[in-house]
Amino acid sequence: MILITDGGSTKCDWIAIDKNGNQAVDKIRTKGLNPAIVAEKKIKKIIRKSDELMAIADKITHVYFYGAGCGTEKPRLLLKYILETNFVNAQIEVREDTYAAVRACINTNDEPAVVCILGTGSNCSYFDGKDLHQRVDSLGFILMDDASGNYFGKQLIRDFYFNKMPDTISVAFAHKHNLDSDYIKYNLYKQANPSAYLADHAEFMFINKDSEYISNIITKGIRLFADNMILQYKEELDGGIPVHFAGSIAYFAQEEIKLVAKDLGFNVGNFVRRPIEGLVNYHIKNL
Repeated sequence: MILITDGGSTKCDWIAIDKNGNQAVDKIRTKGLNPAIVAEKKIKKIIRKSDELMAIADKITHVYFYGAGCGTEKPRLLLKYILETNFVNAQIEVREDTYAAVRACINTNDEPAVVCILGTGSNCSYFDGKDLHQRVDSLGFILMDDASGNYFGKQLIRDFYFNKMPDTISVAFAHKHNLDSDYIKYNLYKQANPSAYLADHAEFMFINKDSEYISNIITKGIRLFADNMILQYKEELDGGIPVHFAGSIAYFAQEEIKLVAKDLGFNVGNFVRRPIEGLVNYHIKNL
């Protein structure tokens, strides 16, 4: 039995499939296991607290973990070690979440493409049909992550406090979220995962997407992401390769992404809301 994991900063989806490619148990969901921001002790606790995972742990022969925060060696090896201690009979492969997006989005295993992630965080890579290339090292949500959930959550909170929201939107936003300043600062500076906290506010945009104010925020964020990240691969884009998108933010911002793409002259490919589904298909084909 193999275990495939799409691990974000907010949540992880785990799917186990048998040797015939059939899903062995219901999809399992845990909290996010980003090893760059979540402490080792907490990662261990989250895994061991899942009765569903522990029930199948001894039956797992391979774990393919694709995760946020796994793009550099130290956190990747830490997570690999933790997984090895819990799935003792399994071979463990840990890759950054960009590989999940690539394998979920591309139409064939060797298709060149620029692949973007717009979820809790954001990223952009070029897949040449064999290897993955990144021209910008991610510095995380404080300095980067344009057009991500945490980026948009931050914009909304800032606009609320700077009185830049239309009154009707401001009232609705305050009704949906606790915007007490002490509560916000507690979650940003005293809690373990501030990027996920900020990203939780982004859903509000898509509930109120008919507002011109909201539409402008989304378009501005997508344009910033395209200028800073997608256009790093302008030479490849000029050759006509597609730009695929993975993640909930991208899925719900398809209209704005297509408008920005038309303006900047790149070709939009596939949109995948949940990479785990495409990953399962990839691994079934490659059993």
